[in-house]
Amino acid sequence: MTALNAPAPKYITGNTGEWEIVLGLEVHAQISSQSKLFSGSSTTFGADENTQVSFVDAAMPGMLPVVNKFCIEQAVKTGLALNAQINKYSVFDRKNYFYPDLPQGYQISQFSHPIVGEGIVTVDMPHNTVRHVGIERLHIEQDAGKSIHDAHPTMSLIDLNRSGTALMEIVTKPDMRASDEAVAFLKKLRTILRYIETCDGNMDQGSMRADVNVSVRKIGAELGTRCEIKNVNSMKFVQIAIEYEARRQIQILEDGGVIDQETRLFDPKTGETRTMRSKEDAHDYRYFPDPDLLPLQLTDDMIADIKSKLPELPDVKKQRFIDDYGLTAYDASVLTAEKELSIFFEQVAADHDAKLAANWIMGDFMAAINKNNLTLDNSPVTAKQLSSLVACISDGTISSKIAKNVFEIMWNDGGMAHDIVEKHNLKQVTDMGAIEQAIDDVIASSPENVAAYRDGKTKLIGWFVGQVMKNTGGKANPDAVNEILKQKLEG
Repeated sequence: MTALNAPAPKYITGNTGEWEIVLGLEVHAQISSQSKLFSGSSTTFGADENTQVSFVDAAMPGMLPVVNKFCIEQAVKTGLALNAQINKYSVFDRKNYFYPDLPQGYQISQFSHPIVGEGIVTVDMPHNTVRHVGIERLHIEQDAGKSIHDAHPTMSLIDLNRSGTALMEIVTKPDMRASDEAVAFLKKLRTILRYIETCDGNMDQGSMRADVNVSVRKIGAELGTRCEIKNVNSMKFVQIAIEYEARRQIQILEDGGVIDQETRLFDPKTGETRTMRSKEDAHDYRYFPDPDLLPLQLTDDMIADIKSKLPELPDVKKQRFIDDYGLTAYDASVLTAEKELSIFFEQVAADHDAKLAANWIMGDFMAAINKNNLTLDNSPVTAKQLSSLVACISDGTISSKIAKNVFEIMWNDGGMAHDIVEKHNLKQVTDMGAIEQAIDDVIASSPENVAAYRDGKTKLIGWFVGQVMKNTGGKANPDAVNEILKQKLEG
């Protein structure tokens, strides 16, 4: 599925010509819920090993799963936010395989009847282009536990805290053609999930991770054999893994070999992928409906109720920022990438110059946040304080240059902008008489530059402005300085 204004195709040049990468993702997103999918055990991150495990999670004999209704609602909410079909009938299946950290010997998942069907996500790309990425399905499943291999010299240990945690597996169509598109999709998906609060998107904590399906083909040829790179847990690693794997496959094909369909692992230390196992097909898992769980039957009223409670989604908010605040598409994209940032912007911009507010947030404010490793929650400058600074600039109380000094004081010592301006005597000089006197002093002391300006070296206006601003401590109104200077120098 390709948009009319889709980004230009990106090809890799090999020894035999150009190749195209074909990408699809399977994103595992942990459902934001206080308890697990089929038990009441806690899902709090960072708990001591095996302290959040019920008899159900540990697969003790005779224990039966009970569906967590809230997790079902979270999956429906996600499907609606992805513009996807909600299936009123879905079935839980047993997916049979044997891992040491899978106590049942099977995973409860969904196969032929998932809870969410096809949808679409619009991804912003550079140069005002977009990529429409199709969603194949979203199904719910329980997570396995975790094997720990480095805590004992001779044994692997098992932590079942994650066992039974509710996951959404979001499967895309093979619509992406470059690693940066895959990363952009993941960022957009994480933004959506965070807006609707169905997953926190913390890849470093494992609550969102991606299986990346990579294949290559000659331009216009049939789809190639794909390899799946399992459990990639950062945007950076997704990009590196795709680029390495694509070139690996191209080299094999150009050398006359064939690509084996397999599951591979990404090694962040080497930046390479390596074989994990041959890729299983569905029949290898011996799927069958779980006999302990009835099919899910959703009602129209339930779906409508969840839809009515959806918050304003990123794409809608972005367009509103463009329409209501007059922002560029780029600025609106940046300011809506995180829900908290969009709220912060609207608080700063309330009744003020929205473009000026946007510039300050994306410029000095975020630079200070990033430099000090902070977040909006623990920023020493609040939206109310930054709004007061924007107000002082807008009404001419201070110049943009002085505003930087005010912001620095605000960041380090706190306070509202107008109080800082009064305390430190930073108010902009708007008295035309005072400005004119400062200009006259500079002109009188620089007859050579005056003559040069009048001989055609008009770029010297910048020097004159600088001298006036210096002599007034940076407090003179720059617009007034420019206007009066030109009148006097050209008079």
